[in-house]
Amino acid sequence: MSSTASVQPKPVLVKKNPKLADHWKTKSAEELSDAEVLAMPDSEYMNEKQRAFFRHKLLQLKQEILQSAGETTEHLREDTVVVPDPADRATIEEEHALELRTRDRERKLLKKIDQSLARIDSGDYGYCDETGEPIGVARLLARPTATLSLEAQQRRELKQKLFGD
Repeated sequence: MSSTASVQPKPVLVKKNPKLADHWKTKSAEELSDAEVLAMPDSEYMNEKQRAFFRHKLLQLKQEILQSAGETTEHLREDTVVVPDPADRATIEEEHALELRTRDRERKLLKKIDQSLARIDSGDYGYCDETGEPIGVARLLARPTATLSLEAQQRRELKQKLFGD
């Protein structure tokens, strides 16, 4: 008999570079690197510089998505040529469908970015919606739109897996 026990993933430990610990004091939020923000002391969590850093990061991401959407519109307009070969036509249509699905995901991400920017304005950014605990700089660097701590997200995913919510 084989056991199909659920194996919890090991939390990824992110090493802080002590050499970068004070770099944030002399730089603007736009000049800070991910490593410098990560090296900030825990006592400075979601201070004004970190909020400005994440605002800048979210606005950059939003700009990239909007630029990409514009390119998609142009690409779809250019590719409206009638192709007589059914296989070629099917390939073009499949590429268009894939591109549109990608843009749909990006559209949903834009909504999350706007929500995250509003959370920065309200002072809620960086704190878990369920527990109120800090989400953590490392998680926010990986997913700037995160609203749940890693533990809360794992609990939610486990519930969804078990109960199909």
